[in-house]
Amino acid sequence: MLEDKENIQFQLSRELIEQVESFVEVQNDKALRQLLNEFHYADIAEILDELSLDDAVYVIKILDSETTSDILTELDEDIREKVLKNLSAKEIAEEVEALDTDDAADIIAELPEERQAEVIAKIEDEEHKAEITELLAYDEDTAGGLMAKELVKVYETWTVAGCMRRIRGQAKEVTRVHSIYVVDKQERLIGRLSLKDLIVAKNDQKIAEIAKDNVDYVNVNEDAEEVAKIMSKYDLEAIPVVDDEQTLLGRITIDDIVDVLKEEAEKDYQLAAGITQDVVADDSILELTKARLPWLFLGLVGGVGAFLIMEGFQDTFKENAILFFFTPLIAAMAGNVGVQSSAIIVQGLANDDVKGSINNRLIKEMLLAALNGIILAVFLFLFVWATKEDMNKAFAISVSLVAVIIVAGLIGTFVPLFLDKRGIDPAIATGPFITTSNDILGILLYFWIAKMIIGI
Repeated sequence: MLEDKENIQFQLSRELIEQVESFVEVQNDKALRQLLNEFHYADIAEILDELSLDDAVYVIKILDSETTSDILTELDEDIREKVLKNLSAKEIAEEVEALDTDDAADIIAELPEERQAEVIAKIEDEEHKAEITELLAYDEDTAGGLMAKELVKVYETWTVAGCMRRIRGQAKEVTRVHSIYVVDKQERLIGRLSLKDLIVAKNDQKIAEIAKDNVDYVNVNEDAEEVAKIMSKYDLEAIPVVDDEQTLLGRITIDDIVDVLKEEAEKDYQLAAGITQDVVADDSILELTKARLPWLFLGLVGGVGAFLIMEGFQDTFKENAILFFFTPLIAAMAGNVGVQSSAIIVQGLANDDVKGSINNRLIKEMLLAALNGIILAVFLFLFVWATKEDMNKAFAISVSLVAVIIVAGLIGTFVPLFLDKRGIDPAIATGPFITTSNDILGILLYFWIAKMIIGI
């Protein structure tokens, strides 16, 4: 199967799944290979996700390693874990030998430590084995954990003609050649070349004469999220990785960064929804409960707090029952405004777009919240006055709404900025934390302001 083969029109259907299952059942390997050869490896992975474990393992074993190695990288993590358990150490080694070093290291890293050693021992290519072992030593959330060892590297002292001869051999091991990196005799990164630079240069020119020295790079210990920000900011398809001595170690490509961004987005989404652990829908009930319960408990505490506040104003309720009926509206507006404000700040922090002092941010949010609050309060005032014909109560409820919206906006802005300064993921501020705190504070402000205006 060609590596860049695509099937944009692929649609997974029940009929296709049943056809694959029928071929597996009668062990018609030839028909199965012919059928699956029509699809991109990512499509085959989607098919395998729908098969039973035994059938998925059977398909993996009858296809060639060049194809199945790519399929393994695309499988759902839970499915891949189960498939790997049913493959021998030698079979897994054959799969990872067909992968780039970064993908191979990712696959092996998912195995238990004892199993990792067994698989690595079965890898026949000593250079590939050494490079995978090196990558496994890096933290997965760093540039070292993301990089691949495959790249095209030339020395500054080479001539263009000699360089062209040598890079042909290197390029065979590299899936896509984004840039050619130039190093000195100590293997330190000093520049880069494009294929165009080589093509238009004269054969007898030295690489040092045509290399560009303004090369972007990241340190091997750089945080993965920071690498993603750098590549996004400068629109890079690949970026070289160096150590503290500027020695060229590898490169990170855009497909790895897309995975980082996807994982971070999923984590932030779960935090915003009040889920404190990395879980998926297929996890056990116990794991899902442990992930959700802390924030649900916070919501319970918040509800009890709101009850105690309302109980403290029960005399006000007796004289002005109308205030009670607008309590859900005030709480909802406080929660919504707080989440809106925090979501904008969290997004800005993630994209590195939040600049300037916290005070300027708070002043801007206060003005924005005040404007929105006044507009909404005017409509609420007219509604209460028209339906209840009580200007004093209409004014009290409307003024309370403006105050609640301003305070909620300030909290929604300050909390994620504060958390970010303390090194805590600010995405946590967009979830139940902000909603619950604003609900409680909003209700307290509402009854306090309304009581002052009405004069009870």
